[in-house]
Amino acid sequence: MTTAQARPELDVQPTPLALLLLGREADPRSERGVECPGDLPSPSDPDLVERARAAKEKLGDKVFVLGHHYQRDEVIQFADVTGDSFKLAKDAAARPEAEYIVFCGVHFMAESADILTSEDQKVVLPDLAAGCSMADMATAEQVAECWDVLSEAGIAEQVVPVSYMNSSADIKAFTGKHGGTICTSSNAKRALDWAFEQGEKVLFLPDQHLGRNTAVREMGMSLDDCVLYNPHKPNGGLSVEQLRDAKMILWRGHCSVHGRFSLDSVNDVRERIPGVNVLVHPECKHEVVAAADYVGSTEYIIKTLEAAPAGSKWAIGTELNLVRRVANAHPDKEIAFLDKTVCFCSTMNRIDLPHLVWALESLAEGNLVNRIQVDKETESFAKLALERMLALP
Repeated sequence: MTTAQARPELDVQPTPLALLLLGREADPRSERGVECPGDLPSPSDPDLVERARAAKEKLGDKVFVLGHHYQRDEVIQFADVTGDSFKLAKDAAARPEAEYIVFCGVHFMAESADILTSEDQKVVLPDLAAGCSMADMATAEQVAECWDVLSEAGIAEQVVPVSYMNSSADIKAFTGKHGGTICTSSNAKRALDWAFEQGEKVLFLPDQHLGRNTAVREMGMSLDDCVLYNPHKPNGGLSVEQLRDAKMILWRGHCSVHGRFSLDSVNDVRERIPGVNVLVHPECKHEVVAAADYVGSTEYIIKTLEAAPAGSKWAIGTELNLVRRVANAHPDKEIAFLDKTVCFCSTMNRIDLPHLVWALESLAEGNLVNRIQVDKETESFAKLALERMLALP
């Protein structure tokens, strides 16, 4: 599904694990291939910013650079638009004159951009090892096995799959093929309302926390209405009775960034900053969301802070690059990170300035690198699921 320029062979023979960590091997359990490009500019090159600017100017309207909110500042400065994953994919589709879409994000985001853009447009991911641990927690094989479990329990016909945008193209295609829809963190309730009009149960992929928080906080369900399907256990670790009694069958997946926030984090920040407003992303654990003052998507977080009065105090539970950026944008407000420990999205941060420079300079020289291309059958079913989301009331 992806093509990439190969890195020259190393003189030594590292172990398979070392190869994977170096980005020179593929993990068969992963949604992505992780071949990294050839010679990159040195991170210490003082001309990197100028080189990126020159390559982008040379490409002109042929290139459109997308920057996810969690990107580091050195990369985001070259983005033509910023946003969350779905907004960026739609922005790319709205620029048909751009031959190259350079997506500064992670693999599933670039896949979504390829699905939504025209055949003439080519989506490029500066580092193919920029994946998403949450998306990797649900593979096509695991989800197909789960559906077999649901079929054997006699409930598959009652189940409607709803998949979070943060999923691979294969999972989106599965969702489309089985009559389901995609959701984002801002429209999850609308997607679930629609799903329960189609069937009696929902299989929510791959983030358990967004599914649980939406069902309990926004739809009035109880925690007992939700069961957790573990793909690493026989039958998901659930009995037939548990599956038949459940309304929400939650996949055992989570965001490695948002999953780090705890109830202790909330209690600690309230002690340290009297009068603080705690604002968190719905990918956080249920107990964190229940203890917060405000809960919402990345765009909701940004807009809430923009509208907040001067002098107000905020502790934000989301990725640190974004928190730092909004804090710098609003010096009249006290904006702190919810946790005491650093919490970057490590895979998102693989898109650094050397990789961006390499990708832009390669394109400027007429060399297409790191193209993300979804096969036609997968694309057709994934697009069907995305179109169902776009049609939600």
